[in-house]
Parts: sequence; C-alpha cells; structure tokens
Amino acid sequence: MELQKFNYDNKIVKHFIFATLVWGTVALVVGLLAALQLAFPQFNLGIEYTSFGRVRPVHTNAVIFAFIGNAMFAGIYYSLQRVLKARLFNDTISNIHFWTWQIVIVSAAITLLSGFTTGKEYAELEWPIDILLAISWILFGWNMIGTIIKRRVKHIYAAVWWYLATFIGVAVLHIVNSIELPVAFLKSYPVYAGAQDAVVQWWYGHNAVAFFLTTPWLGIMYYYLPKAAQRPIYSYQLSIIHFWTLIFLYMWTGPHHLLYNALPDWVQALGVTFSIMLIAPSWGGMINGLLTLRGAWDMVRDRADLKFMVIALTAYGMATFEGPMMALKTVNAISHFTDWTIAHTHIAGMGWNGGLIFGMMYWLVPKLFKTKLYSAKLANTHFWIATLGILLFAIPLYWAGITQWLMLREYTIEGLLVYPNFIQTLEQILPMYVFRIFGGIFYFAGFLLFFYNIIKTIKAGKIIENEAVEAPALVNNYSRSKAGETIHRWLERKTVRFSILVFIALVIGGAVEIIPLLKVESNIPKIESVTPYSPLELAGRDIYVANGCYNCHSQQIRPLRYETDRYGEYSKIGEFVYDHPFQWGSRRTGPDLARAGFLGSSTYKTAIWHYSHFDNPTEMNPKTIMPPYPWLISNEVNLNAIPGKIRAMQTLGVPYDDGYDKKAIVDYKLQAEKIVADLQASGVSVKYSKEVIAIIAYLHKLGYDISPEGVKEFNDKNKKQ
Repeated sequence: MELQKFNYDNKIVKHFIFATLVWGTVALVVGLLAALQLAFPQFNLGIEYTSFGRVRPVHTNAVIFAFIGNAMFAGIYYSLQRVLKARLFNDTISNIHFWTWQIVIVSAAITLLSGFTTGKEYAELEWPIDILLAISWILFGWNMIGTIIKRRVKHIYAAVWWYLATFIGVAVLHIVNSIELPVAFLKSYPVYAGAQDAVVQWWYGHNAVAFFLTTPWLGIMYYYLPKAAQRPIYSYQLSIIHFWTLIFLYMWTGPHHLLYNALPDWVQALGVTFSIMLIAPSWGGMINGLLTLRGAWDMVRDRADLKFMVIALTAYGMATFEGPMMALKTVNAISHFTDWTIAHTHIAGMGWNGGLIFGMMYWLVPKLFKTKLYSAKLANTHFWIATLGILLFAIPLYWAGITQWLMLREYTIEGLLVYPNFIQTLEQILPMYVFRIFGGIFYFAGFLLFFYNIIKTIKAGKIIENEAVEAPALVNNYSRSKAGETIHRWLERKTVRFSILVFIALVIGGAVEIIPLLKVESNIPKIESVTPYSPLELAGRDIYVANGCYNCHSQQIRPLRYETDRYGEYSKIGEFVYDHPFQWGSRRTGPDLARAGFLGSSTYKTAIWHYSHFDNPTEMNPKTIMPPYPWLISNEVNLNAIPGKIRAMQTLGVPYDDGYDKKAIVDYKLQAEKIVADLQASGVSVKYSKEVIAIIAYLHKLGYDISPEGVKEFNDKNKKQ
C-alpha cells in the first residue's frame, strides 16, 4: 500500500492556544467586574463605558466567542488533521480565519462598550461585525470541508460529525437571526418585530448554546477523552444515536425561553415537548463519555486532564437535565427572570466548557510542544480550586433565585402582596451576589494557575510547526457499499450526503416554529390602540438599547397573579408589532417596565422622578443597585439621524405617513419641549436635545397605549373570533 508523506499544521493550533489564554483572562476579568457591579454599584465607576449594561454583553461575548471560541478552533484544528490523516486544506485560509476572528473579538469589545448594539442577547454585534463574523466562519467551514475532501481515511470519525453539524448549525443560526436593515455604519434594526423577533432570537440564543457551546465540544470530547484515557469510545452505536437525535431535537427547543410570554401556545408547547425529549440524547452522550473511562479511574485520580474531563461531563449531565426541567411551565414560572437561570448557564459554561478546555489543554499542550506538563501538582490544585469556585458561584445563585421567587409570590391573608416593591426582594438576595464574587475569584485564581502552568510548559518544550507524518493513500473512497456495511458507515464515506442530512435535520424545527409567525397574521392579532413610536420615543428606545437596560429590566408581564398584581395587565402579543428589536428581557435585577408609561401602573413615574433616578438613583431609593447615568443628561441626541430611522421603520412596515421623515425633527422638538417644560416646573432646566429627554419619552410610552378601554376592546374582539 502506498504511503504518502505530508505535514500537520501545528502553527495555527499554537496561535489559537495563545489566543485562548489571552481572551480567557480578559473574559474572566470582565466577568468579575460585572459581578462586583451587581453587589457594589460603585464599581460601575460612573463612566458611560464601564456601566453594567455595557460590561455584561462584553463578558458574555468574550466568554463565548473569544475564550471558548478560540479554544474550540485549537481543539478542532489539531484533532481534524489527525483523524482525517491530512494537513488542513489551506494555510492561507487558516491564517485569515485566525486574524479575522480576533478582529471580530476586538471590534465587539470596542463597539459594545461604546453602546453600539442590536440589543439581542448573544447576538449584540452590529451589522458590519456580523458580516465579518460570517466571513470568518465561512473560512473555517471552507478549511474544514476542504480537509475532509482530501482525507486519507474512508470513514469520517464521530468527532468530525459534530464539527460538521457545528459549522452548518451556526451558519444557519447566525445568518437568519442577523438579517437587519442598516441605518448607519454601526446602527441597524432587525427585520423581525416583537414576537417574531423574540422567537427568532431565542431560536438562535438557545441553539447558539447548542451549536457553539455543545456540539463542537462533544466532538472534542469524542477525540480527546479516548486519547487521554488511551481507550476507545465506549459505544459507537450510542454515538450515532446521540448525534442524530441531539441535532434534530435541539432546534425545536428555543421557545422554552418564552413560556408564559406573549406568544402563541402552540409555539410554547413545541418548545416544552422537544426540550423534555432532549434529556435522552444528552445523557446518552454523557454516559458514552463516562463509560469510556471504565477501568481507568486510577488514572483519573492522578491526572488533572482526566479529572477536568470528568467534571465537564458531569456538569454537562447536570445542565442537560436541569435545562429540560426548567422548560416545564411549572418550573419555568420559578426560574425565569431569576438568578436560577444565571446559575444554570454558569454550571454549563464554567463546568462543561471550562472543564473540557482545561482538560484538553493539559493533554494537548505537552503533546504539541513535545514535553511534559510543567507541574502536575499545579494542575491538580487548579482542578480543586476551580471546582470549589463553581460551587461557590452557582449555589448562592440557586438560593437567590428560589428566595426571590418565594418572596415575589407571597401574599397576606387579606390577599395582598407581602412584598409589592421589587426592590424588597433584591435587597434580600444581595448577600448571595457577594458570595458569587468569591466563587468567581476562586475560579479566576485557578485559571491563573492554568495560565502559568501552560506558559511554563510551552517554554520548556519546542513545537514542530510542520510535523512530518505519513499515511496510506485513500483508495476507492467512492466505491459502492460493501456487503454487510451499515447505512451509517456508508454515510460516513459520503460526506456530501452526510452534510445534506445534517442540514435537513437542523432546519426542520426552526422552519416549523418561525415561518408561521412570519406569514400567518392571525398568529399576531393587532391592537388598534397601539401606535408607532414618535421620533422622540424611537430615539429614546435606541438609547435604552445602547445602554443595555434590557440586561436588568424586562418588558413582559406574564399572566401570573403575582406579576399582574405587581405590574399591571399581562402583556399581549399585539403590543409589540412595532418593536425592532423586541425587549422582553431574560433577567430582572430591576422591576418590569412593560407598563412604565401607564398612569395606573406601580411602575409609572413622573418625568422629574426619571431625571433624578438617572442622575442619582440612591436618592430615589437608597437600596437600589442601579448605577447613575449622568451622561444621559449631558449627551446630545444626533437629530440628523432621525429622518433615516423613520425611513428605515417605514421600510420594515411601520405605518408612518408618506413623507413623515421630513417633519420628524419638528415633531421631535414639539414633544421634547413638553417634557422640558414639565422638568422646568420641577426646578430642572435641560435642553430638549439631551438623551435624558428622549429616554423619558420612551419610558412614558411603555404601556401607554394599553388603556383599560383598549384592553377590553382587545379581549372582546378575540372572544368574537
């Protein structure tokens, strides 16, 4: 048999390893800052660019795309070459992919801190960066598929199945969710509105977890765990079942983030049903990994890389059991909008993704640099410190979530809310936020040990950037199926057919849930009293989004008694038809604002109250953790951008009159001057063009259209239908 000589490209793997170390440090430092800001608002520093609403999306994007993303590419590029017996398709593509990905990360950090955001969680990047991200991702896929095509093995190994699903899944999710209408270089509006935008966003949001934080890491687990343990994967048949059922079921589960929200029941029911079914394949993968270590527990006891892989699989099992449980409506009523969800996501991120990154790196770096790990003791110390950090982080947040839910729903014997003010519940859980900081410090301290250990290992060794190897040439890759060959083994030789089937399995769920909401108007009945935002209100909404207010405040009142008693009439799907993007939120560290402009609501506040609240929140409520926003009082609104925003909204179907863009600035000034006069009557003088005037107008718009008469008319109309 002919042996062909070729080289593995280890240089690109090295680059992604260094990027992982750098961005992991940044992501955890920013995460610690965000945790400090929640417990001690002084850490917002009174600066526009370091406020929690802007820091939080930087943290989430840095963890997902910078830290985990770079580690993912390092793990894939190393293993892909080994299992396919081929060098990466093209060195130039590899390098362009690396640098474009780093540019995306730097651009994301700068723009998010500067207030340029789409306001959609985990998809906050504005349109030019979205395009660059798509280009970088396509380069990754091109490189991977090209490598698969020129492979020297007939059948693609299980890890590569997951890598292919990752590329296809993320491409579909990113493109569909990022369809937006540019207004300026760093300003756009999503083409979807309200409930449509919510369904698309959480189809993306939950499946970004699936296809960026789960599927590639399952592929990495299928390669690195057997390699580290020096044992074959426990069950090939189980890996097949695990793969196909998981990639099919996951795409249906997004609506479980929107239970009890203003969404058709059939969409919510689909999300719940498929979320529950997802337990089976998820646990199948966990079991397949853990049973691979049968007979190897002495090795696990002594080696940090295997211990981290075990804790990763354990965290994966916990998170993939807890997630479906949280998708049950009765449980979701407890967990949604509370810190339970935050604890859940960090178990997955710190335990599953972090554990696999650390385990993979402790095995990979010594192999790559032809040396021993600098210190096994430091690695084992890192394991125990990180594990303690995860527990200290998550347990207080579970406690906080349950505590807050119990307080929010508590009634007196007279049938009145015991804690009518949201701030009363927040005050009770603040000590848990402090405990969370200690958990983050422990986890970060472990990361610093990891950083030091890896750097010392790299310095002690020497990498062969073009590693010479040889393997038999591939013969008859496209020959007919042999007798006894299973259908799946045949598919593993037919990469194009395999990829087509993966694509079909991925898109079915999203298509069934999203298309009816986009095409069938009866799914979103309009409310006649709901009107488009005025130019001033639209500007205020953009300021609200830019400052990340959605990170702390929801705009969605669920039909639960303790919510309607506290905030007012529950939210209707027709209220949000002009919302680009939707602002329903996923966590409350402040009260819901859906009825902030309705005079009869507990959240209604006067213009002077809002002004004072932005200027000095503790003056209005000494217990608040909201930081001051003095820049809203000094910053000017760009009035020249208003006509373009109106035209963009008209393009998206918002029913402004023809030519309204030409009089939009006049209307802006007229409405703004009324608020200015209101503030002057309270002793405050402020110019009409300041951002604070616009955001006050926006807050007074929220729920204003839903008068008691309007609600009655809406209900009567639907009863007739």
